[in-house]
Amino acid sequence: MTRTEERKERIVAFMRESAYKPLLFQELAMVLDVPAEDIELFSQVLNELEEEGRIFKTHANRYGVPARLNLAAGRIQGHERGYAFLIPDDEMLEDIFIPADGLNGAMHGDKAVARVNRKSSSDRRMEGEIVRIVKRANTTLVGTFEKSLSFGFVIPDNKRISGDIFISKGEFNGAKKGQKVVVEILKYPEARRNAEGRVIEIIGDVNQPGTDILSIIKSYNLEEEFPPDVMAQAEKAGDTVTEDMIKGRRDLRGLRMVTIDGEDAKDLDDAVSVEKLPNGNYRLGVHIADVTNYVTENSPLDMEALNRGTSVYLVDRVIPMLPRQLSNGICSLNPRVDRLSFTVMMDIDKTGKAYNHEIFESVINIDERMTYTNVYKILEEHDEELMERYSHVVPDFRIMHELALLLRKKRFQRGAIDFEFDEAKVILDEKGKPVEVKRYEITIANQIIEEFMLVCNETVAEHFFWTNTPFVYRIHEDPDEEKITALNEFIYNLGYSIKGINKIHPRALQDLLAKVKGTQHERIISTVMLRSLQKAKYSSESVGHFGLAAKYYCHFTSPIRRYPDLIIHRIMKQYLKGEMTEQRIGQLEGILPEIAKQCSERERAADEAERESEDLKKVEYMKAHEGEVFKGIIANVTSFGMFIELDNTIEGLVRMSSMEDDYYNYDERRYSLVGERTHKTYRIGDTVSVILARADLSTRKIEFMLADRGEEDEDFPVLDEKAEDDFIFSRSNKAKAGKGKNTGARGKVITNRERAPGAEPRSSKKAAEKKPNKKGKVIDKKVYDKINGKGKRKKK
Repeated sequence: MTRTEERKERIVAFMRESAYKPLLFQELAMVLDVPAEDIELFSQVLNELEEEGRIFKTHANRYGVPARLNLAAGRIQGHERGYAFLIPDDEMLEDIFIPADGLNGAMHGDKAVARVNRKSSSDRRMEGEIVRIVKRANTTLVGTFEKSLSFGFVIPDNKRISGDIFISKGEFNGAKKGQKVVVEILKYPEARRNAEGRVIEIIGDVNQPGTDILSIIKSYNLEEEFPPDVMAQAEKAGDTVTEDMIKGRRDLRGLRMVTIDGEDAKDLDDAVSVEKLPNGNYRLGVHIADVTNYVTENSPLDMEALNRGTSVYLVDRVIPMLPRQLSNGICSLNPRVDRLSFTVMMDIDKTGKAYNHEIFESVINIDERMTYTNVYKILEEHDEELMERYSHVVPDFRIMHELALLLRKKRFQRGAIDFEFDEAKVILDEKGKPVEVKRYEITIANQIIEEFMLVCNETVAEHFFWTNTPFVYRIHEDPDEEKITALNEFIYNLGYSIKGINKIHPRALQDLLAKVKGTQHERIISTVMLRSLQKAKYSSESVGHFGLAAKYYCHFTSPIRRYPDLIIHRIMKQYLKGEMTEQRIGQLEGILPEIAKQCSERERAADEAERESEDLKKVEYMKAHEGEVFKGIIANVTSFGMFIELDNTIEGLVRMSSMEDDYYNYDERRYSLVGERTHKTYRIGDTVSVILARADLSTRKIEFMLADRGEEDEDFPVLDEKAEDDFIFSRSNKAKAGKGKNTGARGKVITNRERAPGAEPRSSKKAAEKKPNKKGKVIDKKVYDKINGKGKRKKK
């Protein structure tokens, strides 16, 4: 911990004491006995604490911690319908509901402080209002430009940002109606006034190919182009390894080694070698591209890499952390060319324990560039053609297979948690249009590389932990006890339990996953468990990795695409060369906490951008299939409907209000919907047939309707927005759901649509007729009418 952080912790701890009363600056300085020469520094520390939301300065200029002032600091998570939630920095606090009129100008992503106006109860969430905006998250936004005669406005792409951005006539800058633009915010929203801005970039027409992904890139401030000074430095790196570069390195060019990656990968930063020792143990070599040889500290390349933090893998392109001259060129471990590397050689016994290791700089020459597909075909399908083609390395693959299974077994025995969530592979045509969405298969070939990288990262982290060298670790903190208790209550209703929840060990969670594997509850329990855990992040302090059940862990194996790996390579080199002076240690202790924080934030932004680009293409793919029938599995059941997952991993919602053959009650204990009249039950894991009712590109949401629902209604149910919000977020409605009768005054059966707040009355028209869609396939008339805008809608 740095000296500044120590000061901050002492100040916050003092303010948290029960006897503390909010003090003025002078009073606080006096009580804490701050020397006169440190008053300016003390003021700076208080300002930083206030900006971080850890302390609060009242209108009377008195300082205190938010919790003692009935306040909470956190980030705003907006909702497209205007309200928001404050996600507190203190993970012990529950989220605070902020109504639209309580935002007071705050926008999605802003760092803010909220006053709690109403505590949570059995039927309502905790509610509050924003009293201070600490830091704005958005200076620019991406959206669709619209205009009237005298002014324009931008509708933000991010639906969590409610309210359009007003654009005065002089700030259009050539934008035309329907174009995607980048708008700079000039004035943030106030009471009854929208934000104001000006157009600073025109991305393109909404329907122009590539505009959709480019809009996501701009939304997350991702830069595809590199500054000129960065490119100039990259060009100087050259494309060959010279004899001067090799001096002082161990020559491993005679050691047989391969890379194993996806077919499309171009930034190959890890290679592996393996041999079986005479005593039956294994010698595993992990050889990582030596990026620091080309990216020197504080150079333009280094500063740009830190700013980006990570490469971003969107559905149709890669935005690299380093220019392609490096990432795809001299740093990439391409076959049959000399490359500079950082090697970790590990001796592993028959139990999977790495009992000896060596870390050093090397020069290597890769024998083969292998793909996951081909390695799988060699090991599992025994493809004769491939086995002949790669006969010189096939014996190595068999040893790798054997060693990977051994390491995997040892990892699970110690309690590492293995979430088996399926990933999607979106196939695009040359114009960027999705033509197929399928599950991405994880095979033994993927597992080989995964296990080898894991054991290498653990070995490196433990080695440098014991040297007391400043370092960047990958940490996963222990879960919060309250969240684990809530998880245990959740699974109890499904017939399961967790051992030792007061001091949870990851093995208990892995045991639970093993029990539910292959059952109808596997998906939902895995999902809820994952949400109960902390998020992994980077830190200068080693606190272990809960999910991996590892005491020491870091990211060492991908320096081409992750900055934390790059900087620890730099630290490792300096240590191994005896350059870790007291001055350097002090410098690293000062900068590493901020570097870890920056890398964690950029990783989260990259994850969100990648997920958004994939969701966009999934919805675009399904758009062409509106009205068609699919088989799916109920992945989750909620008070407002069911989430259905198709075989291709695409997920959509069946709203309870669309289930018109009966009135369905939500069984909170069993996570199921039960019909009052028919007793028909829908449970997690059930297979259902659904009609794709809508694939909405603007909201990136997919809605299904049950294919076997009752046919007596012709119109789609429509809830007004406020009523639906009340229905979803009010706990009282959930509690009352099972208590009402299932018949009206004259004994007529009441359905969800009639019982839901704000719903339209039922139609008495006869069964729906069938109509063909554009592809000639027969679809339900209700779906046809909704797709073509012919269904009735509630008047506003």
